[in-house]
Amino acid sequence: MKFVHIQAGFIKERFSGDWSKRDIVITLWTMSIFFIRGLVKRIFFKSSKGMVLIGRGVSIRYSHYLETGRDFIVEDYAEINCKSHQGIIAGNRVTIGKNSIIRPSNAYGGAIGEGLRIGNNSSIGPFAYIGCSGFIEIGNNVIMGPRVGIFAENHHFDNLKVPIREQGVERSFVKINDDCWIASNVIILAGVTIGEGCVIASGSVVTKDVPAFSVVAGVPARVVKTRN
Repeated sequence: MKFVHIQAGFIKERFSGDWSKRDIVITLWTMSIFFIRGLVKRIFFKSSKGMVLIGRGVSIRYSHYLETGRDFIVEDYAEINCKSHQGIIAGNRVTIGKNSIIRPSNAYGGAIGEGLRIGNNSSIGPFAYIGCSGFIEIGNNVIMGPRVGIFAENHHFDNLKVPIREQGVERSFVKINDDCWIASNVIILAGVTIGEGCVIASGSVVTKDVPAFSVVAGVPARVVKTRN
C-alpha cells in the first residue's frame, strides 16, 4: 500500500492535469527503460547516490572517474569521456542533454584533462560541447539551452614554422556560478568566470568575466543591463 502511495505522489508531482493517462503511461514506460540501462551503467561508476536514467546510444567512457548524485539523467546519444585528473562530478538532479559531448581528454590517448563539476539541479542542454581539459565548474540551478559550447583551453599558434596542431595548448578554467541561464548557441571561452544570477543571451560569445546578476549579449558579449 505504501508503494502505491509513493507512485501516486510521483505521478501527481511530475504530470499536470492536462496529461492524458495514455501519455503518462508512455512516459513512465520510457523512463523504466532508461532506469534499466542505468542499473547496468552505474555498476561501473566511481560512486552513485541515487537513480540513474540512461537514454539510447549513450557512451560513457572511463566511467570509474564518474561520481553522481540523485536522479542523474543522460539523454539519447550523449557522450561522456570521464578520464580526467579531477573526474566528472555531478550533483543531485543533473541532466545531460541529447547528443551532448563532455570531453576532458582525447579518447585515443594524449594528455589527460582536468574534468568537470556540475552542481545540484543544473542541466547541460542538447548538442552541447563541454571541453573540460581545463577544469570547468558549473554551479547549482544553472540552465543551459541547446548547442552551448564551453572551452577551457586555447591552442598556441605563435610559431609560423610549426603547424598549430603541434604547438600544444594552454589549459585554463571556466566557472559558472549559481542560478545562471545560458541561452542557446552561447560560446564561453577559457579563463572566464560568470557571476551568480547571470543571463547570457542567445548567440553570445563570452570572452571575459561577467559580474553577478548581469544580462549580457553580443559578439563579444557585453553587459546590456543588470537584474538588480
